[in-house]
Amino acid sequence: MSVEALNASAPTPTAADENGLFARSGVLRRLARDKVALVAALLLTAIGLAALFAPLVAPYDPYLTDLTKVMQPPSAEHWFGTDNTGRDILSRVIYGSRNTLMLGLIGVIVGGFLGGFLGILAAYYRRLDGWIMRLVDVMLAFPAILIGLAVAAIFGAGLTAVVIALVVATVPDVARVARGAAIGIMSQEFMEAGRAVGVSDRTLIWRYLTLNCISTIFVFLTLRFGQIILIGSALGFLGMGAQPPTAELGMMAAQGRDFLFMAPHIATIPSFMIFVIVLAANLLGDALRDVLDPRLQS
Repeated sequence: MSVEALNASAPTPTAADENGLFARSGVLRRLARDKVALVAALLLTAIGLAALFAPLVAPYDPYLTDLTKVMQPPSAEHWFGTDNTGRDILSRVIYGSRNTLMLGLIGVIVGGFLGGFLGILAAYYRRLDGWIMRLVDVMLAFPAILIGLAVAAIFGAGLTAVVIALVVATVPDVARVARGAAIGIMSQEFMEAGRAVGVSDRTLIWRYLTLNCISTIFVFLTLRFGQIILIGSALGFLGMGAQPPTAELGMMAAQGRDFLFMAPHIATIPSFMIFVIVLAANLLGDALRDVLDPRLQS
């Protein structure tokens, strides 16, 4: 039998068909039955849509100052009140959510891709395992705040510094999760059979290994998203993220701390929005984990 015929007849991983993230039947139905997950998903969707269509949703220009309306409390005219320069806080929260969510998504997507790639390579090529995981250990030794400080010192404070810090903070944890999931797949018979019949490394890594790990990586990234939002907001609060007058939730909370006793809404409203985003992301991640974990299936 030719190598091509052996490749065509090589066994396909049933885990990818039965437990894959997109192939699993009933995922949306099970999530819909979870009222907490449904509310969390609706909250994230509403916040995401408002941030995406911020120019259409925001009632005022978020950068328009009005010194005649400085630090006004919430009212019918300004639902969330105004800040120390008379800017509408509701409009700034909507635009700030856009920047905060963008930073979190970039950190999770880029960091998840790089971390998953390193973890799967470490599991497949055992000779690289030690080198890759030692690199991961080195990255874990540096807190994201410290990385943000170092990047800000080199490139200057701004969104670029925050993105780099968030990506570096995401990569090692994802690499460990991906490696653990991939090692479990490597012990399956179909991987050994694929190698025995001459299936290429590229096909084995993508079709057999990566597709079986996507569910695990995706659920972890969903849980990690809330933590990344917190880290990004903390960096913004410390002045290493978006610079004034750009609206970003962490920076807005930092600007309001000087007026905490005179106008507490300036700091508490952006902080509460961060809380809602992180809580909704964590609740949705927990629900996804429960749905996609085969050990929890009835």
